[in-house]
Amino acid sequence: MRVLVAIALALIAAVPGVTQWPMADPRPVFHYAPQRNWMNDPNGLVYYDGEYHLFYQYNPHGDRWGHMSWGHAVSPDLVSWRELPLALPETEVMAFSGSAVIDWKNTSGFGRGGKPAMVAIYTGFDPKSRIQAQYVAYSNDRGRTFTRHGKVLDIGSTEFRDPKVFWHEATRRWVMIVVKAKEKKAAIYSSPDLKQWSHESDFGPTASSRSVNWECPDLFELPVENGRPGETRWVLTVSQGDNGPDGGSGEQWFVGAFDGRRFTLEPGWPDTPHWVDHGADFYAASSWNEVPDGRRVWIGWATDLRYAHAIPTYPSRGLMTVARSLSLRREGDDWRIAQAPVRELKQRRGPLRRVENVRLTETPTPLELGDSVDLLVTIDPLRASQVGLTLTDAQGHELLIGYTPETREVFIDRTRAGPHFHDAFADRHVATLPPGKGTITLRLLVDRSIVELYAADGTRTITDRFFPGKGPLRWSATARRGDAVIRRLDAWPIEPMRSTTKNDGSPAPRI
Repeated sequence: MRVLVAIALALIAAVPGVTQWPMADPRPVFHYAPQRNWMNDPNGLVYYDGEYHLFYQYNPHGDRWGHMSWGHAVSPDLVSWRELPLALPETEVMAFSGSAVIDWKNTSGFGRGGKPAMVAIYTGFDPKSRIQAQYVAYSNDRGRTFTRHGKVLDIGSTEFRDPKVFWHEATRRWVMIVVKAKEKKAAIYSSPDLKQWSHESDFGPTASSRSVNWECPDLFELPVENGRPGETRWVLTVSQGDNGPDGGSGEQWFVGAFDGRRFTLEPGWPDTPHWVDHGADFYAASSWNEVPDGRRVWIGWATDLRYAHAIPTYPSRGLMTVARSLSLRREGDDWRIAQAPVRELKQRRGPLRRVENVRLTETPTPLELGDSVDLLVTIDPLRASQVGLTLTDAQGHELLIGYTPETREVFIDRTRAGPHFHDAFADRHVATLPPGKGTITLRLLVDRSIVELYAADGTRTITDRFFPGKGPLRWSATARRGDAVIRRLDAWPIEPMRSTTKNDGSPAPRI
């Protein structure tokens, strides 16, 4: 068996453009990936009985898209994930993306012994007819196993998918938002029991969407941070397969009102693209139902559809972002979603390392920060035309995280960040900050092969993968054409989570 594994690894290494994660240090520390095989969209996000559930699109048979089933992981804190056995395996239909709810009122009749059922609502894809329809399955054992109820909504379409379902208390019924993908419409349905669904309205298409299709919708209410006490708005998000902020896939969002039947845009909403993230690698985001403290928390699939199949990692292909808390802010006549890593991440921080008043020039200043780190840095650009933090691997590949004061742009430049495995990978991704001068503060999460940048109190984010070779990452800081100062840099190493499986590869006992 070991000989076969060695031969397989050698064959993978021989494929042009494919680089393995170093075997001694194989995977990110605090971002979720399955132990092996292909993973894409997060699905079925729900909290129940002390556990956050993360279901996801999964191929149990290989590291390319196919045989779509629901993988499953659980966490007590949105940070330490434990992989469980397959939740919804492929049958005569593939189990595409969807959501999960806890049927507290037993409207479906699926509950047993006075306890509510966990109900999954997902798209079933028939490979023969190509029809996409909505199906229901339910669990009476905390999501460990599911019983299939069957098809509940079919409009005879080959592009009708990704239902997000939630309980709407004001109308006391279930609401589903699901896309008519090629029409670029988000359709809204309602149901008294999760089985019988009635069409209420459609939203879209909009002038701001230039994509081929819409996918993975979500609809939720957010507090307005800088509004009146108790003020809220509804946010509708859709993923789009192309023409995102860097030309690839992306996540677009809208602000408005929702009455249980129809989503209407906020008066004066500028019909220009509003992007959730300005990097290449944030897609198919979905939010948790039933978060006990009322926060709206979501997570995204950290990839771009252009090269998801070619990402140079083994034995798994696919990664999630960290879970992020959401709020809403007015910014002049416009709106912004503010995102922040969930506060639970701080529980995984190691000892603080702080540096202050570090003067930067064009000569790189070394910084000892580590491979997996939560970093808060305040930069005074002074007279510099650009300030940058560079991560370099042992082979000389460089990832540049920077700020350009004249244009108020923060950016991640990965044009020299690793081996060439796809033409769309080498690029520079930019987010423009609000008008202002002087110091800026950035929060960075760096985890071996992913960086998440949060700026302007989380109203601007850039999420990018990168793929360094073997050896530790080395950090340095520079200023171009003038001095700059790091006023303060706080860095916390993120401690590795406990193993998600036993030594034999089977799931660990319940925590």
